[in-house]
Amino acid sequence: MPRQLPLRRLPREALRRMSPRPADTPGTPRPRLRSTAAVCTTMSALAATSLVTAPSVAEPFSPTPCALQRTDAHHSEGLDTWNAAYPRPARSLDAVMVFLSFPDSRPRTAPAELAADHFPATTRFFRHASYGRFDLRPHPLHEWIPMPRPSTAYDIQRDWGPEHRAAYLRDALAAADRHVDFSRYDLVYFVADPDAPGVDSDATKVVNLDTPLRADGTDIRRVVTVFENHPPDRLVLAHETGHVFDLPDLYHRPGDGDSNGDWDTHVGDWDLMGSQFGLAPDLFAWHKWKLGWLDPRQVACVRGSGPTRLTLEPLGAGPGVVTAGAAGAPAFGLGQGTKLAVVRTGSDSVLAFEARGPVGEDAAACRAGVLVYRVRGDTESGGGPVQVIDAHPGTEACAEDSVYPPLADAPVGVGESFTVPGDGVRVVVEGRTASGAWTVRITPG
Repeated sequence: MPRQLPLRRLPREALRRMSPRPADTPGTPRPRLRSTAAVCTTMSALAATSLVTAPSVAEPFSPTPCALQRTDAHHSEGLDTWNAAYPRPARSLDAVMVFLSFPDSRPRTAPAELAADHFPATTRFFRHASYGRFDLRPHPLHEWIPMPRPSTAYDIQRDWGPEHRAAYLRDALAAADRHVDFSRYDLVYFVADPDAPGVDSDATKVVNLDTPLRADGTDIRRVVTVFENHPPDRLVLAHETGHVFDLPDLYHRPGDGDSNGDWDTHVGDWDLMGSQFGLAPDLFAWHKWKLGWLDPRQVACVRGSGPTRLTLEPLGAGPGVVTAGAAGAPAFGLGQGTKLAVVRTGSDSVLAFEARGPVGEDAAACRAGVLVYRVRGDTESGGGPVQVIDAHPGTEACAEDSVYPPLADAPVGVGESFTVPGDGVRVVVEGRTASGAWTVRITPG
């Protein structure tokens, strides 16, 4: 019997039936409404595309031997500097949610219900993933903002043409500017009426602007355009918000006509930027390092030719998270130790090692152990900048639930050893500590 297709390849209608709507409602302050005499918005001609970045501005970040150099690749995985064109989620950031209606449809869902589809779930995800270092504060409007043209006029679709996309953003910003002071917010979510006939639920994405929009004295370089049905896909807004923080797409998009192709061959379940439906969607430790959520002392740069012994804390363990110790007893105090080990394998590539298991955002993880993956700093978003390396290439696991079962059992388990093909780097997982950390030995090739 053929195995079940990964969730990402199912029709989106089927995916929505599997995505429960959050029961909580966001307890966020109402954005300050602006008078109709608000300052006019300057709308310059723009070329909007999801593959254009703003000018690259470097800020020194992690100048260690294992930190890949940031390149001009879109959403480069290099992290020796931070691209200051993107907001850095190392503090509290405020996001405005603007709900857009159209003259060809009467909304059947209240803005508060759509806000509850995404918050507090999105805030909770980032709070856990950042170990409490980042707080995303949503500010949803409480009313619909009417767009000037029918929804069908914008030709909304996944691969949106720049002309129609620019018209949509121009109209949305002009309509919202009478109600919102954009200078107060770090992120902008434009949420379309999900029941409008021209809204394509597969078109949700971040739009990066070659020429920024200008409103209230603020440059708006990127906007999250939300076209999700109600209820939406699981963690979809967390995934899109990751792009706002310069994180790449880690999934593989099959070519045209390849309807049965695998989307999740690169990283499987193991990172939100690969699949929001993954069993273990916490962000890779590499991404947490890039975003500033790991201290330099929590990253071990493994060098030399001899073996290095170290202890890796579970990636999901941190302040406020309780994980099970080796004997099943609760373990406290995790969160400040080593989370990531890195071996340099080339001028623009590293191998990363981190401990994954059913903790925090990885509560539904299929297998526990030390996950090994390759990172390349010059590979574009969507081109496979991260590749999980399967320590059990002849087997698969959790076929009923995993987005890509061949990688569901990728981690190296206790008592196992694994040599990375092509690099000769060897990792041995020797055991667990009483607190639940993993003891490993890594030998460069």
